[in-house]
Amino acid sequence: MFQGSIVALVTPFADGKIDEQALGGLVEFHLTSGTHGLSPCGTTGESATLTPEEHQRVISIVIEASGGRVPVIAGTGSNNTDEAISLTRYAKSAGASGALLITPYYNRPTQRGLYEHYRTIAQSVDLPLIVYNVPSRTGVNLLPETIAQLAAFDNIVAVKEATGSLQQASDILALCGDRITLLSGDDFTAFAAMAVGGRGTISVTANIVPKEMAQMANAVLCGDYAGAKKWHDKVYPLHAALFLETNPVPVKEALSKMGRCRSEVRLPLCAMSDAHSEKLASVMGAYGLIT
Repeated sequence: MFQGSIVALVTPFADGKIDEQALGGLVEFHLTSGTHGLSPCGTTGESATLTPEEHQRVISIVIEASGGRVPVIAGTGSNNTDEAISLTRYAKSAGASGALLITPYYNRPTQRGLYEHYRTIAQSVDLPLIVYNVPSRTGVNLLPETIAQLAAFDNIVAVKEATGSLQQASDILALCGDRITLLSGDDFTAFAAMAVGGRGTISVTANIVPKEMAQMANAVLCGDYAGAKKWHDKVYPLHAALFLETNPVPVKEALSKMGRCRSEVRLPLCAMSDAHSEKLASVMGAYGLIT
C-alpha cells in the first residue's frame, strides 16, 4: 500500500508559531520532485512539542496542500494509548491515507504491552497503520516476533524499522512475508534495507533531496540495484551531515540554507552549533545544493 520515498516532513516555525506558508511550500516542493508520500508530525516534525491543536492543524494543512496527489501518512503516535487513538481518529476524519504510530516512549512497555497498545489502536480506528520502531528514541525495541503478531490485523500494513539493523529487518521479512511492508526509518541503511526486501523509506534526507531519494527507491523497486547503489553513494554524505546533531536540527538548518523555511526549532532542541553548521554547509556546497 505504501512504498517508495516518503518524506519525514519537518514542521516549519516562525517566531514560535507554525509557518503555514512555508509548510505549504514544502509540500509543493515534494509533489514536484517525485516524492511518493508525505509523513507530517513524526519525530522530524517535532511532534513532541506540538500542542494537540497544532498537531491537528499541521495534518490538515499537509492533506489540503497535497490534494490527494500522494498519500499522507500522519504521525499520530503517543506513549498514551488513548491519546494515540484520538489523534488517529482525527487523521482519518481529516482525510489522511494512513497513520504512523511510534512505539510508546518513556513507559518502556513489555512486548505484550506493545502488542496490546497497537491492537487497541487497530481495533479502534479503521485506517491503515504503520508501526514505528526507533529504540534509540523510545528505549524499547519492537521485536520481529511481536510485529509478526501484529501483522494479523488487516489495518496494520507496514513497519517503519529504524534500528538500522539488517538482521532485524531480515527477521521481520522472514516472519511476516508479504503480510506487512517493511519501510526503512534509517537513511544510512535505507538502500540496504530495500535490497533485502523493504519497499521504501520514510526519510529525513528526502527533505532536501527528494528527487534523489525517490530515484533510489524507484530503482530498487524496478530491480535496478546497481542504479540504486549509485544514488545511495551520491546522497550518503548528506545522510551523515544531517545527523551531526539531533534530528531535526540539521535538516532544518539545511532547509534554511536552501531558503525553504527557517531553521527555528522548539526547546529543548536548540540551534545548530556554528562548527556543525559550517560542516553542513560544506557538504551541501560540495553536493551543489547551495553556493
